[in-house]
Amino acid sequence: MHALPGSPRHSLPLPSILEHAVAEARVYREAGFGAVMIENMHDRPYLKSRAGPEVVAALSVIGYEVKRETGLPCGIQILAGANEAALAAAAAGGLEFIRVEGFVYAHVADEGVMEGCAGELLRYRESIGAEHIAILTDIKKKHSSHAITADVDLPETARTAEFFLSDGVIVTGTRTGAETNIDDIRKAKDAVSIPVVVGSGATEKNIRVFLDAADGVIVGSAAKTDGRWENPVDPARAKALVKAANAQGTQT
Repeated sequence: MHALPGSPRHSLPLPSILEHAVAEARVYREAGFGAVMIENMHDRPYLKSRAGPEVVAALSVIGYEVKRETGLPCGIQILAGANEAALAAAAAGGLEFIRVEGFVYAHVADEGVMEGCAGELLRYRESIGAEHIAILTDIKKKHSSHAITADVDLPETARTAEFFLSDGVIVTGTRTGAETNIDDIRKAKDAVSIPVVVGSGATEKNIRVFLDAADGVIVGSAAKTDGRWENPVDPARAKALVKAANAQGTQT
Protein backbone atom coordinates (compact mmCIF):
# COMPACT_ATOMS: atom_id res chain seq x y z
CA MET A 1 0.00 0.00 0.00
CA HIS A 2 1.26 3.48 -0.85
CA ALA A 3 1.71 6.52 1.39
CA LEU A 4 -1.61 7.91 2.59
CA PRO A 5 -2.91 11.48 2.41
CA GLY A 6 -1.16 13.83 4.83
CA SER A 7 2.14 11.92 4.93
CA PRO A 8 5.42 13.26 3.46
CA ARG A 9 5.57 10.78 0.57
CA HIS A 10 1.92 10.84 -0.39
CA SER A 11 1.56 11.06 -4.19
CA LEU A 12 -1.36 8.93 -5.41
CA PRO A 13 -5.06 9.72 -5.06
CA LEU A 14 -6.89 7.58 -2.53
CA PRO A 15 -8.84 5.57 -5.16
CA SER A 16 -5.52 4.42 -6.67
CA ILE A 17 -4.14 3.48 -3.25
CA LEU A 18 -7.33 1.56 -2.52
CA GLU A 19 -7.18 -0.29 -5.84
CA HIS A 20 -3.57 -1.27 -5.21
CA ALA A 21 -4.29 -2.54 -1.68
CA VAL A 22 -7.24 -4.62 -2.84
CA ALA A 23 -5.23 -6.09 -5.72
CA GLU A 24 -2.43 -7.14 -3.37
CA ALA A 25 -4.92 -8.63 -0.92
CA ARG A 26 -6.28 -10.77 -3.77
CA VAL A 27 -2.76 -12.07 -4.40
CA TYR A 28 -2.47 -13.17 -0.77
CA ARG A 29 -5.88 -14.84 -0.88
CA GLU A 30 -5.09 -16.67 -4.11
CA ALA A 31 -1.74 -17.80 -2.70
CA GLY A 32 -3.59 -19.43 0.21
CA PHE A 33 -2.96 -17.04 3.10
CA GLY A 34 -5.40 -17.45 5.97
CA ALA A 35 -5.66 -13.75 6.91
CA VAL A 36 -4.43 -10.34 5.81
CA MET A 37 -3.47 -7.15 7.61
CA ILE A 38 -3.20 -3.56 6.39
CA GLU A 39 -0.72 -1.01 7.73
CA ASN A 40 0.40 2.54 6.89
CA MET A 41 4.04 1.46 6.56
CA HIS A 42 4.78 3.99 3.82
CA ASP A 43 3.74 6.97 5.99
CA ARG A 44 7.21 7.45 7.47
CA PRO A 45 8.30 9.24 9.52
CA TYR A 46 5.48 8.19 11.81
CA LEU A 47 3.68 10.23 14.42
CA LYS A 48 3.93 8.96 17.98
CA SER A 49 0.77 7.33 19.35
CA ARG A 50 -1.58 9.19 17.05
CA ALA A 51 -2.72 9.48 13.45
CA GLY A 52 -4.52 12.20 11.57
CA PRO A 53 -8.24 11.80 10.85
CA GLU A 54 -7.39 11.54 7.15
CA VAL A 55 -5.35 8.39 7.87
CA VAL A 56 -8.05 6.81 10.02
CA ALA A 57 -10.70 7.57 7.40
CA ALA A 58 -8.57 6.19 4.55
CA LEU A 59 -7.69 2.98 6.38
CA SER A 60 -11.30 2.41 7.41
CA VAL A 61 -12.34 2.47 3.76
CA ILE A 62 -9.37 0.39 2.60
CA GLY A 63 -9.92 -2.17 5.36
CA TYR A 64 -13.61 -2.47 4.49
CA GLU A 65 -12.86 -3.04 0.80
CA VAL A 66 -10.04 -5.52 1.46
CA LYS A 67 -12.32 -7.49 3.78
CA ARG A 68 -15.22 -7.38 1.32
CA GLU A 69 -13.08 -8.45 -1.62
CA THR A 70 -11.14 -11.27 0.02
CA GLY A 71 -13.56 -12.62 2.62
CA LEU A 72 -10.52 -13.35 4.80
CA PRO A 73 -10.03 -12.38 8.43
CA CYS A 74 -8.46 -8.93 8.27
CA GLY A 75 -6.55 -6.79 10.75
CA ILE A 76 -4.94 -3.38 10.93
CA GLN A 77 -2.01 -1.59 12.52
CA ILE A 78 -1.61 2.20 12.44
CA LEU A 79 1.94 3.39 12.98
CA ALA A 80 3.29 4.39 15.29
CA GLY A 81 1.35 3.15 18.27
CA ALA A 82 -1.90 4.81 17.15
CA ASN A 83 -3.81 2.00 18.79
CA GLU A 84 -7.15 3.67 19.52
CA ALA A 85 -7.18 4.96 15.95
CA ALA A 86 -6.56 1.43 14.68
CA LEU A 87 -9.39 0.10 16.81
CA ALA A 88 -11.75 2.76 15.46
CA ALA A 89 -10.76 1.96 11.87
CA ALA A 90 -11.15 -1.78 12.49
CA ALA A 91 -14.62 -1.26 13.94
CA ALA A 92 -15.67 0.95 11.02
CA GLY A 93 -14.25 -1.44 8.45
CA GLY A 94 -15.65 -4.63 9.98
CA LEU A 95 -12.21 -6.10 10.70
CA GLU A 96 -11.31 -8.82 13.17
CA PHE A 97 -8.08 -7.74 14.88
CA ILE A 98 -5.55 -4.99 15.45
CA ARG A 99 -1.81 -5.12 16.07
CA VAL A 100 -0.76 -2.99 19.03
CA GLU A 101 2.61 -1.67 20.15
CA GLY A 102 3.19 -0.26 23.62
CA PHE A 103 0.50 -2.34 25.31
CA VAL A 104 2.37 -2.93 28.56
CA TYR A 105 5.47 -1.37 30.17
CA ALA A 106 7.36 1.29 28.19
CA HIS A 107 10.10 1.38 25.59
CA VAL A 108 12.00 3.89 23.48
CA ALA A 109 10.91 3.63 19.86
CA ASP A 110 12.12 5.48 16.76
CA GLU A 111 9.44 8.07 17.51
CA GLY A 112 10.29 8.52 21.20
CA VAL A 113 9.11 7.04 24.48
CA MET A 114 6.08 4.76 24.17
CA GLU A 115 4.13 4.07 27.37
CA GLY A 116 1.74 1.24 28.18
CA CYS A 117 -1.77 1.78 26.84
CA ALA A 118 -3.66 -1.35 27.92
CA GLY A 119 -6.01 0.32 30.38
CA GLU A 120 -7.08 3.11 28.05
CA LEU A 121 -7.28 0.89 24.96
CA LEU A 122 -9.46 -1.81 26.48
CA ARG A 123 -11.78 0.77 27.98
CA TYR A 124 -12.05 2.43 24.58
CA ARG A 125 -12.82 -0.94 22.98
CA GLU A 126 -15.60 -1.45 25.52
CA SER A 127 -16.99 2.07 24.99
CA ILE A 128 -17.43 1.63 21.22
CA GLY A 129 -18.82 -1.90 21.44
CA ALA A 130 -15.81 -3.47 19.72
CA GLU A 131 -15.12 -6.30 22.17
CA HIS A 132 -15.22 -8.73 19.24
CA ILE A 133 -12.05 -7.19 17.77
CA ALA A 134 -8.98 -9.06 18.99
CA ILE A 135 -5.99 -7.11 20.29
CA LEU A 136 -2.65 -8.73 19.37
CA THR A 137 0.22 -7.07 21.20
CA ASP A 138 3.91 -6.74 20.41
CA ILE A 139 6.25 -7.49 23.32
CA LYS A 140 9.87 -6.30 23.38
CA LYS A 141 9.09 -5.05 19.89
CA LYS A 142 11.37 -4.37 16.94
CA HIS A 143 12.84 -0.92 16.15
CA SER A 144 13.02 -0.15 19.87
CA SER A 145 15.35 0.06 22.83
CA HIS A 146 14.24 -1.87 25.90
CA ALA A 147 16.97 -0.69 28.27
CA ILE A 148 14.44 0.87 30.64
CA THR A 149 12.82 -2.55 31.12
CA ALA A 150 16.01 -4.58 31.01
CA ASP A 151 15.11 -6.16 34.37
CA VAL A 152 11.82 -7.46 32.90
CA ASP A 153 12.50 -10.33 30.52
CA LEU A 154 10.45 -11.37 27.52
CA PRO A 155 8.50 -14.17 29.27
CA GLU A 156 7.52 -11.80 32.10
CA THR A 157 6.46 -9.18 29.56
CA ALA A 158 4.30 -11.80 27.86
CA ARG A 159 2.75 -12.78 31.18
CA THR A 160 1.97 -9.15 31.94
CA ALA A 161 0.33 -8.70 28.54
CA GLU A 162 -1.85 -11.73 29.23
CA PHE A 163 -2.69 -10.43 32.71
CA PHE A 164 -3.73 -7.13 31.13
CA LEU A 165 -6.11 -9.04 28.81
CA SER A 166 -4.17 -9.16 25.56
CA ASP A 167 -5.73 -11.60 23.09
CA GLY A 168 -2.33 -12.71 21.81
CA VAL A 169 1.33 -11.67 21.86
CA ILE A 170 3.67 -10.99 18.97
CA VAL A 171 7.40 -11.74 19.17
CA THR A 172 9.75 -10.08 16.67
CA GLY A 173 13.37 -9.65 15.71
CA THR A 174 15.17 -6.34 16.08
CA ARG A 175 13.81 -4.73 12.90
CA THR A 176 11.52 -5.26 9.92
CA GLY A 177 12.60 -8.42 8.12
CA ALA A 178 14.97 -9.53 10.90
CA GLU A 179 14.51 -13.15 11.89
CA THR A 180 12.76 -13.70 15.21
CA ASN A 181 14.78 -15.69 17.72
CA ILE A 182 13.26 -19.16 17.98
CA ASP A 183 14.17 -19.36 21.68
CA ASP A 184 12.20 -16.15 22.32
CA ILE A 185 9.17 -17.70 20.65
CA ARG A 186 9.42 -20.83 22.78
CA LYS A 187 9.91 -18.83 25.98
CA ALA A 188 6.82 -16.76 25.24
CA LYS A 189 4.83 -19.88 24.38
CA ASP A 190 5.82 -21.48 27.68
CA ALA A 191 4.90 -18.33 29.60
CA VAL A 192 1.32 -17.74 28.44
CA SER A 193 -1.86 -19.56 27.46
CA ILE A 194 -2.88 -17.00 24.80
CA PRO A 195 -1.68 -17.31 21.17
CA VAL A 196 1.93 -16.45 20.36
CA VAL A 197 2.59 -15.05 16.88
CA VAL A 198 5.90 -14.56 15.06
CA GLY A 199 6.06 -10.93 13.91
CA SER A 200 9.16 -10.62 11.71
CA GLY A 201 11.71 -12.50 9.66
CA ALA A 202 9.60 -15.39 8.38
CA THR A 203 10.91 -16.83 5.10
CA GLU A 204 10.29 -19.85 2.94
CA LYS A 205 13.18 -21.57 4.73
CA ASN A 206 12.15 -20.98 8.35
CA ILE A 207 8.36 -20.61 8.33
CA ARG A 208 7.77 -24.29 9.06
CA VAL A 209 10.08 -24.10 12.10
CA PHE A 210 8.25 -21.00 13.32
CA LEU A 211 4.85 -22.64 12.93
CA ASP A 212 6.01 -25.66 14.90
CA ALA A 213 6.85 -23.32 17.80
CA ALA A 214 4.16 -20.62 17.54
CA ASP A 215 0.45 -20.29 16.85
CA GLY A 216 0.83 -18.13 13.76
CA VAL A 217 3.19 -16.09 11.61
CA ILE A 218 2.90 -12.57 10.19
CA VAL A 219 4.62 -12.44 6.80
CA GLY A 220 5.64 -9.19 5.14
CA SER A 221 9.02 -8.73 3.46
CA ALA A 222 9.42 -12.35 2.36
CA ALA A 223 6.30 -12.15 0.18
CA LYS A 224 7.48 -9.01 -1.62
CA THR A 225 9.56 -8.65 -4.76
CA ASP A 226 13.24 -9.20 -3.90
CA GLY A 227 12.22 -9.72 -0.26
CA ARG A 228 11.98 -5.98 0.42
CA TRP A 229 9.02 -4.63 2.40
CA GLU A 230 8.54 -1.55 0.19
CA ASN A 231 8.11 -3.57 -3.03
CA PRO A 232 4.89 -5.04 -4.46
CA VAL A 233 3.74 -8.52 -3.49
CA ASP A 234 5.36 -11.26 -5.59
CA PRO A 235 2.75 -13.97 -6.29
CA ALA A 236 5.40 -16.66 -6.71
CA ARG A 237 7.06 -15.82 -3.39
CA ALA A 238 3.69 -15.70 -1.64
CA LYS A 239 2.74 -19.14 -2.98
CA ALA A 240 6.14 -20.56 -2.02
CA LEU A 241 5.66 -19.35 1.55
CA VAL A 242 2.27 -21.04 1.81
CA LYS A 243 3.64 -24.26 0.30
CA ALA A 244 6.48 -24.28 2.85
CA ALA A 245 4.06 -23.51 5.70
CA ASN A 246 1.73 -26.31 4.62
CA ALA A 247 4.50 -28.89 4.41
CA GLN A 248 2.95 -30.64 7.42
CA GLY A 249 -0.59 -29.35 7.01
CA THR A 250 -0.37 -26.02 8.85
CA GLN A 251 -1.50 -22.81 7.16
CA THR A 252 -0.10 -19.29 7.41
